[in-house]
Amino acid sequence: MDRIWQIIPHDVAVVERLEQVAKVSPVIAQLLAARGITDGSQIRSFLTASMSDLLNPSLLPNIAEGAEAVIEAVRQKQKIIVFGDYDCDGMSGTAILVNGLRMIGADVGYYIPNRLEDGYGLSIDAIETLKQRQTDLIITVDCGVASIEEVDRANELGINVIVTDHHEMRSELPRAVAIIHPNLDGSTYPFAGLCGAGVAFKLLWSIFRLESSSEKVRPDLKEFLVEALGLASIGTVADVVPLLEENRVIVKHGLNSLRRSKLTGVRSLLEVSKIGDKPALGADDIGFGIGPRLNAAGRLGQAQLGVELLTTDSTERATSLAEYIDGLNSSRDSLERSVYLAATKQIKETFDAENDPAFVLDGAGWHAGVIGIVAGRIAEKYHRPTVIITWDNLGMKPGMGSARSAGGIRLNEAFQACTDQLLSHGGHAAAAGLKIEKENIDAFRAEFLEYCSAEQTAESLQPLIRIDAEVQLSHLTLQTMEQLDQMAPFGQSNPRPRFCAMGLTISGEPKTMGGGDRHLTFGVRQDNRTFRVVAFGKGEQKEELAAVTGEIDLVFQPVINEFRGLKKVELHLVDWRPSQAVSNQSLVSA
Repeated sequence: MDRIWQIIPHDVAVVERLEQVAKVSPVIAQLLAARGITDGSQIRSFLTASMSDLLNPSLLPNIAEGAEAVIEAVRQKQKIIVFGDYDCDGMSGTAILVNGLRMIGADVGYYIPNRLEDGYGLSIDAIETLKQRQTDLIITVDCGVASIEEVDRANELGINVIVTDHHEMRSELPRAVAIIHPNLDGSTYPFAGLCGAGVAFKLLWSIFRLESSSEKVRPDLKEFLVEALGLASIGTVADVVPLLEENRVIVKHGLNSLRRSKLTGVRSLLEVSKIGDKPALGADDIGFGIGPRLNAAGRLGQAQLGVELLTTDSTERATSLAEYIDGLNSSRDSLERSVYLAATKQIKETFDAENDPAFVLDGAGWHAGVIGIVAGRIAEKYHRPTVIITWDNLGMKPGMGSARSAGGIRLNEAFQACTDQLLSHGGHAAAAGLKIEKENIDAFRAEFLEYCSAEQTAESLQPLIRIDAEVQLSHLTLQTMEQLDQMAPFGQSNPRPRFCAMGLTISGEPKTMGGGDRHLTFGVRQDNRTFRVVAFGKGEQKEELAAVTGEIDLVFQPVINEFRGLKKVELHLVDWRPSQAVSNQSLVSA
């Protein structure tokens, strides 16, 4: 599907002013202007991301009450359970609290629900199980703010609950000892974008202050807070929250902490991710190395092993767990490829990919832990809202579905419009889930497509790629790349800069690489300079690229590839097209 290439406009006068005010290069000034960062103090804070920019945890609503309740539980030698979500954010946040509370002598354990059997968040069954284990206090991580009935049940059983979360709230809140959430009504916390691990980090910081009887945390606890910042950076990147303001500080300094980590499990995880020897870590190392491995454990129903890895003191156990989780990631990757191929085949056989407003795809035996990833890949590829439903092979259970949005469709509202066909549904505008009986699939598919068709416009169906600037490849020197790295860490709301280059010649034969030939690599030449291009997830475009006889245009993200001490600029492909295909309609200024 052709995409519109939109070059972000920039005001030359603004860029020149930023060069002077912030004393940055023209490249950085243009990127800052494109991201709307034009105030002098804002620029300095963005570029330096100093540790001193971490906000005082006391600003979070109810955190004092929560920290005091934890300290009291520790002093009373009560049994504390950290109840985390099964994703990477939940695992890393759980590890922050478990490791930290152990340091102050707490009787602390953890509980992670099974994604495939228990579903998301607190449940009555889990609460009753924890009561049988003599639990006195539950601290949630990355969940709980919507668990009204579950917290009520805990209260009935004499279990205190502290909720730490960052998700959307209902109009009614749980009756917990404390709800620590940056976006509570009436909150004056200056930054709304913390992930679950970020909130857990702030709670631990407050607990350590009380334990130290001072805002200045004692040295051994301060040392662990630096370690905890590394764990928080994993959750922050993996949960795709905005890498702006306080999150930039967490990730920038957390990455340095991870590289020097003394946590046995972190070191083992870095090794199996093949990034243990890197002189510096980037957000991509979490996004493509650490995060997928921890998330694979959660998706395959073994998230508790991820938390064990991040909390164990045993080198032997950490090595074994890291290798096992690495194997789970390979299994997840294989399962994902299998479901993706089956789902895309179904699109070709039963849908009009160019004209249908959405896809509702279903199959027996598709692994429930990967259907969300596949829905995301298809939604991105076709720019259509995508629902993927899996049925058990025996046909005894309702179907489980996962959806990802595109084209501005709010999935939570779309599912509500189709609620008569569903057993249950939940989620947000961009990602949601459902349960459905098999006999209702055709009616749901029809209603969902009808809803999407009514809400979409011709413009919303046209995928758009925003580009920072057009460049000559000869300008992408190592010096320029070092300037670009001032904008790091890159991620949500601060993407790695995208450029376009026109009139390139393909050099050499395009080749597939990676497991299942999923990825692609080829060379491009301009002005007698050749650059390597890597196209992740685009292996199926090999034949199309090989058939090109003329010049092509690229949209790409430049990176530095270091191999055996040699640094080269490499281009990570976003989109391409034959040069003669570019028109005024497909390359525009915003």
